[in-house]
Amino acid sequence: MTTPTLSVEELRAAVERELPGVRADLERLARIPGIAFDGFDFTPLERSAEAVAELLRGCGLDTQIARIGDGHPAVIGVKPAPPGAPTVLLYAHHDVQPVGDLSLWESDPFEPVERDGRLYGRGCADDKAGVLAHVAALRAFGSGTADDRLPVGVVVFVEGEEEFGSASLPALLEAYKETLRSDVIVIADSGNWDIGVPALTTSLRGIVNMFVEVKVLKQAVHSGMAGGAVPDALMTLSRLLTTLHDDNGDVAVEGLVSTAAAPLDYPEDRFREETGLLEGVEFIGTGRIVERLWTKPSIAILGVDAPRTGEAPNAIVPTAKAKISIRLAPGDDRKRAYEIMKAHLEKHVSWGAHVEVTFEHDGDPIVIDATGPAYDAARAAFREAWDGTEPVDIGVGGSIPFIATFTEAFPGASVLVTGVEDPYAKAHGPNESLHLGEFAKVCLAEALLLRNVAAL
Repeated sequence: MTTPTLSVEELRAAVERELPGVRADLERLARIPGIAFDGFDFTPLERSAEAVAELLRGCGLDTQIARIGDGHPAVIGVKPAPPGAPTVLLYAHHDVQPVGDLSLWESDPFEPVERDGRLYGRGCADDKAGVLAHVAALRAFGSGTADDRLPVGVVVFVEGEEEFGSASLPALLEAYKETLRSDVIVIADSGNWDIGVPALTTSLRGIVNMFVEVKVLKQAVHSGMAGGAVPDALMTLSRLLTTLHDDNGDVAVEGLVSTAAAPLDYPEDRFREETGLLEGVEFIGTGRIVERLWTKPSIAILGVDAPRTGEAPNAIVPTAKAKISIRLAPGDDRKRAYEIMKAHLEKHVSWGAHVEVTFEHDGDPIVIDATGPAYDAARAAFREAWDGTEPVDIGVGGSIPFIATFTEAFPGASVLVTGVEDPYAKAHGPNESLHLGEFAKVCLAEALLLRNVAAL
């Protein structure tokens, strides 16, 4: 057993001391528009990786920038464990989502600005604050200084293409498996239940994205000369898409899995405010909100290829295409779910229209058995950092497929999924932001977690 060299009080003081510099480094990192999506300039991703590497070297970690093939740059920093101490892997990612429509942002997405206790900017929450939470914890122990009292070994792994699907992650984990091998894995890419209420994420839905295209004609024909006898592709596609839900808005595709959710109450008025649902618009589906979000499948139509209204001639549309995203409940299988969806779409197309279903990408759902010493250590750290507030276990409706990749690569490690976000962070959307008060608690909680893990 390794005795921690800093008390809880000393760690509180150390984190408070380091926070101004941590925030300044977060703002510098958030100014780099590192987007891994096709069609973007990837030069900023290189700058972002170099900036992260510099932060880790400053904490005394042996650091390298790693990539596989055409993959985007990840950063790996290593500090060996003291004799007899465990090793903790700290994960985050430095790439960010595209900003979308700039007119919807209240300030420049790549110039962080504070408003009402929140730091606004793309990546300020997802997930550059995750990177800096790791740095804050290391700095609190004096890692890299003459007074280094870090009680565990650490491996910091900061990915560079998480938002674009983590395509090269399995190969990275395989190539650097021995370097990354650890006893506890902390994945800082989720969030907390509410402002003031910490959480461990113990389940996430899987994902299957696909395209469905219907064809009715070899080419467009005059809508007056053929209308009334020839179906148009947009109407046909619309009818097909409506078969995916029943009148309550529940998924109507037979065979997709549903499971039970945690016994948490998610007030509808809170959820309405968090999502910005317009007045008078009803929720869809049945059951508790947490079930609809975490443990039941959902289907969304993400886009449609069809003539633009301003340019559409008076002609029957010969072909139309939609992109569909299915979120899978924990316990479902992504390959089976794709085949079920494909069979449903082929069966329910109207009027003998030709239908083609094509796969885009997928990811497994995940359920974590959050019991054992490492999880107890995390909950104790949360309680201390949030001044006695009891942490809760939550599900997440979104998908982080790489978590399954980590659990497969390191089956003996305890995987702790947490993060810096809160229900108002608006990750992936306009005006993404970080609650600075909660960020301070996250930084303290991670430092306390390292202290607690060292005592296991």
